[in-house]
Amino acid sequence: MSADHTAPGEAGALPRRPTVADHIVSRLFSWGVHRYFGYPGDGINGMTSALQRTNGRAQFIQVRHEETAGFAASAHVKYGGGPLGCALVTSGPGAIHLLNGLYDAKLDHQPVVALVGHTATTAEGGGYYQEVDLLALYKDVAAAFLAQLDNPAQVRHLVDRACRTALARRTVTALVLPLDIQDEPAVPNPPHAHGYYQTSNAPSSTPTVPPEADVRRAAEVLRGGQRVAMLVGQGALGARDEVREIADRLGAGVATALLGFTAVDHREPWVTGAIGLLGTRPSWQLMSGCDRLLIVGSNMPYSEFYPPPGQARAVQIDLDGTQLGLRYPTEVNLTGDARPTLRALLNELGPGPGPTAWRAEVTETTSAWRQVQRDLAEQNADPVNPQLLFHTLNERLPDDVLLAVDCGTTTAWYARHIQVRPGMLASLSGTLLSMGGAMPYALSAKFAHPDRPLVALIGDGAMQMNGVNELITVAKYWRGWADPRFVVLVLNNRDLAFVSWEQRSTEGTPMFPDSQQLPDIAYHQWAEVLGLRGELIDSPEQVRDVWDRALTADRPVVINALVDPAELMLPPHFTAEQARKTAAAVLRGDTDWAGIIRRGLPATVASYRPRRRER
Repeated sequence: MSADHTAPGEAGALPRRPTVADHIVSRLFSWGVHRYFGYPGDGINGMTSALQRTNGRAQFIQVRHEETAGFAASAHVKYGGGPLGCALVTSGPGAIHLLNGLYDAKLDHQPVVALVGHTATTAEGGGYYQEVDLLALYKDVAAAFLAQLDNPAQVRHLVDRACRTALARRTVTALVLPLDIQDEPAVPNPPHAHGYYQTSNAPSSTPTVPPEADVRRAAEVLRGGQRVAMLVGQGALGARDEVREIADRLGAGVATALLGFTAVDHREPWVTGAIGLLGTRPSWQLMSGCDRLLIVGSNMPYSEFYPPPGQARAVQIDLDGTQLGLRYPTEVNLTGDARPTLRALLNELGPGPGPTAWRAEVTETTSAWRQVQRDLAEQNADPVNPQLLFHTLNERLPDDVLLAVDCGTTTAWYARHIQVRPGMLASLSGTLLSMGGAMPYALSAKFAHPDRPLVALIGDGAMQMNGVNELITVAKYWRGWADPRFVVLVLNNRDLAFVSWEQRSTEGTPMFPDSQQLPDIAYHQWAEVLGLRGELIDSPEQVRDVWDRALTADRPVVINALVDPAELMLPPHFTAEQARKTAAAVLRGDTDWAGIIRRGLPATVASYRPRRRER
């Protein structure tokens, strides 16, 4: 980008010499960075001034807190907003606040460049205001590449290396920008001399297809299976057709990690859905019964949800060779991009087995599970069954919807009731599992696709953590979106329910009100104060009409849904030990003992009773 360096409002003025900050913005633009999420401060005044001088070619999105900037930069890549995410924050407290969102990007392998302001070089080491050792603070989250810019001639090679490393390793890199250096004259072309670098902003190629011999070995392992399972994660995104063809060729059932939800069409009868503690019973059964396992772009860490070691011969595909063979004793590890690698594997597999008893069994158990979930959603609760909200939403989702999901009970109901289909985009904080991710994700998704409807699914804990503040950001920007639909569902059960259930099932202790109970907030009224629309749901009869109004509204909508805190999140394999400890919590005087008994018995019976699929 060759920015116009005439000062804004000074038409005809002599061009001003670009600053280091101008050079940073220009070089980042050449790497595809055109949107910065952040919050201003005097430590980055040079950078925000440079962004202003681009006259809108580079966009600064002002969020309410730097943590949101980190989450949004991660989500920017996840929702296809660009190849790189970028967060820009000020020195000291701003840089500290940013860390949680950056760890989300690091753990979910999203390429993000963090730009953090710093004390002027002339004051460093003097105990200046907001002076923090940022190189020490960021050495873990930005371990792949971290540097401080101390000379204008460094801009070109530091920006190039930060961007190239973030993209090549799919991780976080960071540049520390002292305040005084930002406003120094730029050196866009370093001299051809000792001690200087001439670097390239051409992107690097990436590994695509493994060697033919390795693909052939993988085909030999998989071809001999009678009961094949596939586990797909975010590495399979963009390879939906290839995943389907491989599954059909092998007669396989397909389970998905949460980050890989949009890699398959969840309406397919052989897609068993999510895997893990919040996953489905068919996914558990798929892994328990398979004799072959193909893992595509997933590093799901719960080892107990894989087949027992020795039961299944396994093949894994991942773009990052360091991630192969970490969770299961795989026989063949293929380093390559999922789509071309699966294509190469298809060529080696030959014709498929046709209809199999295994495929029929997977289809039947999946159909039965889905019917059970519909039954559970329709059960009475006090006052509203949270599962009903998700089941009813699933029937109404627009084909091109964007979904942003928070961590907690919302994740469980999303995983079990929302059937993501082609055309939709959905994501969450998949590995860090941080509360407070959904609203930043929703904002980032909407800026990436302002012409598409969005639904954010959030618990009241996460909403109180940062959601109520980021609604101000929604109010600031929504009029500029081509499609104003931005629906926020808040599950208001006045309880940090996921942790409460963990305490019961793993510790055998009652819910601890001092740590778990939350204030009852009128979220819908806060939305109305901001000029948005608010809806209250306090009875199941309201659910369908509220969804219909929200999904056709002319502005963002916040739904305050009063839901039952006693609704059980039964894992796909509820062990006797978990049942014993939950019962012990009730006997020890859990404050919601009556609700647990009221909801626990019918939910358990419905979830674990045998049911044949409807014909």
